[in-house]
This record gives sequence, structure tokens and C-alpha cells, in this order.
Amino acid sequence: MTKQVDFLVIGSGIGGLSYALKVAEHGTVCVVTKSNKDESNTKYAQGGIAAVMYSPDSFEKHVADTLDAGAGLCDEAVVRMVITESTERIRELVDWGVKFDKKSSGEYDLAKEGGHSENRILHYKDITGLEIERALLDQLHAHPNIELLDHHFTIDIITQHHLGFEVNSRTPDVECFGAYILNLKTDKVETVLAKTTLMATGGAGHAYATTTNPTIATGDGVAMVYRAKGKIANMEFFQFHPTSLYHPGEYPSFLISEAVRGFGGILKTQDNKEFMQRYDERGSLAPRDIVARAIDNELKMRGEDFVWLDCTHLDLDDFIRHFPNIYRKCISLDIDVSKDYIPVVPAAHYMCGGIAVDTDGRSSIRQLYAVGECSCTGLHGANRLASNSLLEAVVYSHRASLHAIRAVTHTSWKAGIPAWDAEGTAHPEEMILMTQSLKEVQAIMSNYVGIVRSDLRLRRAFDRLEILYKENEALYQETTVSPRLCELRNLINVAYIIIKQAMSRKESIGLHYTIDYRKKASPVNN
Repeated sequence: MTKQVDFLVIGSGIGGLSYALKVAEHGTVCVVTKSNKDESNTKYAQGGIAAVMYSPDSFEKHVADTLDAGAGLCDEAVVRMVITESTERIRELVDWGVKFDKKSSGEYDLAKEGGHSENRILHYKDITGLEIERALLDQLHAHPNIELLDHHFTIDIITQHHLGFEVNSRTPDVECFGAYILNLKTDKVETVLAKTTLMATGGAGHAYATTTNPTIATGDGVAMVYRAKGKIANMEFFQFHPTSLYHPGEYPSFLISEAVRGFGGILKTQDNKEFMQRYDERGSLAPRDIVARAIDNELKMRGEDFVWLDCTHLDLDDFIRHFPNIYRKCISLDIDVSKDYIPVVPAAHYMCGGIAVDTDGRSSIRQLYAVGECSCTGLHGANRLASNSLLEAVVYSHRASLHAIRAVTHTSWKAGIPAWDAEGTAHPEEMILMTQSLKEVQAIMSNYVGIVRSDLRLRRAFDRLEILYKENEALYQETTVSPRLCELRNLINVAYIIIKQAMSRKESIGLHYTIDYRKKASPVNN
């Protein structure tokens, strides 16, 4: 089956959905998502979205905080662009029906998070992402030009390679003509031809053994663009959230929002001593890379599995009002936050690198855009400032939509694209091969490419991953495609890029901390 659309959107988070709503007035739109329509990294964003709304906050303060968190590797022009456009994009979300919390005065109830000098986080309780998804999906379902295909897994984007031409990293003008997509309801691979394609597939937390990301976060977009010879940047900067709930056996890990520390929560060692002041004058409100590294260091020195987050001094009613979901989770585990400390530990959380794009969201592949966590815009630099991610997604989806709307007027569907060829493949007889390979990838990344790295660890990770890559590629060539097989393939690709770019960066900076090098700054691409 072949489908033709003007705008193909891969992913259904804030970036993909807001983009779809904007381009829908100018052509046919197909949004594909591999799970339920609302399953995305956006849905699990607890804290909120950062934007300058009132004085004494200012664009300059937000810019300064972002540059400071990014450790000198942010693109300052991009930072200024995103932040100065933030207020308008927030108003747009509100117009679409997003209900951010307000004070009795009618002003927004702005929260403060690590690395921010002012209260500027708009939120809805502690389920901001879920509220944004709700509002955007309501708008999407009401639009006649948008088709939403859930349980459709995108295998690869279509380029000249699929027409028989050799495509490599030096090939000029690689073009995207659409994608091959596995319909999970029929087990058939469909060809979707598109004049423009947007990649909005989220992150890759499941490259690690412990992550706060939903199970869909397997790096699909980055891996697809990498295989298509697109440019990928800054993948060595993988952010570990300092405070996931320590609850062995739960996967993914439950996130204890940064906003809890902004609300007054204090990190303590198991002997009830504060420790963050020894690492940063901002204490528990230091940027995430500093806090995660500090916790990691304390755990290794003490031989312990978690640290405490003390919220017992906070007003319980206010805590419940701001964090009802976190409160319910803690109560379900017999943790009374008014009396008990919350056990927390760092977990893989956010991919600061990704598909390299310009200020219009254009990748190095023609007709292909990327927004959100799967992209690399230059906003985050070496470390993302809390709650800048949703802002980045909504600003870049707007800018990408404007460019794509112009592009479709002089772009045609590509003729002669072959149907998916499954000849010579068969269903796997031993699923244990994929299960074990996934465990090995996650163990390699967690043990050798985590919060603290070294040349020896990275080389060992590279050598072991190379074996897994060869084994899985051989399996892929002879096996009927499935989400498990493709996600494993994607995670191996993403892990390889992270390791390769980490090996190329001969310095400690931001989220890339290695015991072998001192600090200096330079960009790293694949």
C-alpha cells in the first residue's frame, strides 16, 4: 500500500502535534506514532515549560541561565531566538486549550527549578506534559486535514538509496521522499510518500538500564537519520536526571520532578547530612549535570544505592496541590512526604544531542525537518536547563512549519519508489537473542558511558558494542521486521553514536565528564 501526503509527521509529542496543527491549513497531514496516540516523552514531562512571563524576570536572565547551564557550548543566537519567542508560543498553547496553573490573583503560578534564577516554569500540577498532550490532541481530532495513525512503526526514511543509488556521508543533496512504515495492526509495511517529513520521535533513554523515559524512547529518529547519512551532533551529552525514585524492580523509573527541589526539597546523604553545598553554592538547585555528578560521587564514596530528598519541612497541603501525582506515588509505597524522606537516584533522562538542524528545523537531508528531543538545535549546549525542552520543541515546530508550508508549494512526490522488500526474511525462532542483546546494550552504556567516563571505559564499550552491532545486523537482514527488532537496531545505532562522539571529545564539559581530560570547548559532530 502506498499513501501520498503533503506533510508526514513521525511522532506525536508537543513538537509533532503543534507542527501538524499549523501545516494542516496548507495540505494533507499524516501523523504516525508507534504506540498509543498520546504516548510520547511530552506526556511524562512533570515540571513544565520555561518562559519569561512577568518582571522581575527578563529575556536576558533566561538567556544567561541557559548559557550558564550549557557550559559554554550553547549557540547564543539560538538561545536568544528561542527565549524571545517563548512568550508568544505560550499564548498559542493557551489558545489551544492548555490550562496552566494560576494563582488566586489570576497570574500564572510560576515555579522555580535548578539552574533558574527566577520563577518562570509554567505548569499544570505535576502532569504538565499530559495536559499539553490532551489539549493538542483535542485540536488535532477536530481538524479534517489531519490523519493520525497510531500503532504504526516507522522503519526507515526513504532516500535515493532506495532507488539504487549509493548514498554516504559525503553524498551531496540527500533527499527524503517519505518513509517505510510498519502497520502493527496488519503486520504490513506501507510506503508513505511525502513532500516534507518531520522527525519528532523523542529521546533514547532506553539505551541505558535505568531511565525515566517511557518505553517508546528508543532513539528511532536519530538512528533513521544516521542510517540515511544525515548529520548528528552532540550525542555525548546525555542528561541524567538527579532524582528518579529509588524503587528497585520498577522500569522505567518514576521521576521526582526538579520542581520539588525548586519548591524547597533538600538532598541529603543517608546519615541525614546535606551535601550539595560542597559541590556548588546553589546547593540542591544547581544545574542537573552538577547535581547528578555530586549524587553519583556520594554514592560511590559511601557504597550506597540512593540519597534522600527531604521534603518533611514543606507545607503538606501545598505539596499535594503542586505535586499530586508524586504524592500519590509516594503514598502507594508507604512514603509519607510529611514524615519520610524520599529515596532518589540519578537515571538517564534527556538526550541533548541529536539530528543537527538549522533555525528552521531543517536537517542536512532535504525535505526532512526535526524538532524536539531528537534534534540538536544548539539551545542546550553541553547540558539542558530544566524545562527548556518543551519550549524548544514548540518554538522549533513553529519555525519548521513556516518553512515547510513554503517548501510544499514547489516539491512533488517522488516517482518510482519501490515497495518494501521482505523477500528472504522469516519470523525469528529465538526471541531470546533480541532480549539478551538489549540487556547487553543497556549494561554496556550504564557501566561504561554513564555519568562519569574514561578513555578505557569508552574503548571497552565500543569494542563490545561492535560485536552486538554485527550480530544484530545479520539478524535484521534475515528476520521479518518487528518493533522489537527495529528498536534494538536503533538503540545499537544510537549507543554507537554516543560512544563515538564521547571518544572524540577530549575534555570534561557539561554532561560529558571524563577522568582523563581537563576542560576546554569545541563542537563534535559524527
